[in-house]
Amino acid sequence: MTGVAFDPLKFAREVRSEVTKVTWPSRKETMVTTGLVFALGTLAAAFFFIADQIIGVGVRLLFGTGF
Repeated sequence: MTGVAFDPLKFAREVRSEVTKVTWPSRKETMVTTGLVFALGTLAAAFFFIADQIIGVGVRLLFGTGF
């Protein structure tokens, strides 16, 4: 990469230009999305907990180790 010059001022101007193009979510959108993430995370955790318990019971019955 010889011959490549880095101009910090040009870089800063380009970054500033790109940041103005970003569409930021509103507070309401952020809260709704956060709530959905927590709800779906909880749902997934419950699903995998129940699946794990069912598989565990099946393995214990298969190998005869009892409950």
